[in-house]
Amino acid sequence: MKLNELSPAPGSKKGAKRIGRGHGSGWGKTSGKGQKGQKSRSGGSIRPGFEGGQMPLQRRVPKRGFNNIFAKNVVAINLSALNRKFNDGDTVDANALVKAGVVKGSFDAVKVLGNGKLDKKLTVKVSAFSESAKAAIEAAGGKAEVV
Repeated sequence: MKLNELSPAPGSKKGAKRIGRGHGSGWGKTSGKGQKGQKSRSGGSIRPGFEGGQMPLQRRVPKRGFNNIFAKNVVAINLSALNRKFNDGDTVDANALVKAGVVKGSFDAVKVLGNGKLDKKLTVKVSAFSESAKAAIEAAGGKAEVV
């Protein structure tokens, strides 16, 4: 069998419906659009959510809350995660955290929190630290650097 000998199974391919090609085709004259009205016109479609002039649902439902467009997405990680994923003497930064699978998705900043124990000497370079996390990293002999 060669590539040029391949063909689809009989009946699996169907030709496109050619509308507006005379009344003998069965899809002539109004071409399946019925008589008159908005939907029979060219370009005559109504936008999604339009309810015939009634106040649409997205405008009837009240707005709730506040969405701050300037908010920063800060990812919090604990000392226990650093202890699990990194070896003694490693440098931990945002790229290393993504590579190790500690954080996923997009984020603007990383903050280290003091939950868990750290018994490895790590150099941690992130956006922010809690007081307890900073103290624990330095107590283990590492460095806590704000980037």
